[in-house]
Amino acid sequence: MELSDEMLIEMSYVQISKYRANVMKALDGETKIPTQIARDSDIRPNHISKVLSELKSHELVECINPEARKGRLYRLTDKGDELVKNLE
Repeated sequence: MELSDEMLIEMSYVQISKYRANVMKALDGETKIPTQIARDSDIRPNHISKVLSELKSHELVECINPEARKGRLYRLTDKGDELVKNLE
């Protein structure tokens, strides 16, 4: 399957940051709270919210309960799901 230019650009955006790539992989097929993502991606929790907001701004991850103050749940969007399948 040929990847679109947009997808290739998004992939390079994710791949230039080990943090972004690890968060994407940690969320592959799962819905998690930030502390689980931090643990599974081996990133300190204080970095997770910045990485999540970067990925959210690129529509690669979404928060399914944004009104929650604690225990927000994140998962990959369809676009993020497609991207993670093509990550090396």
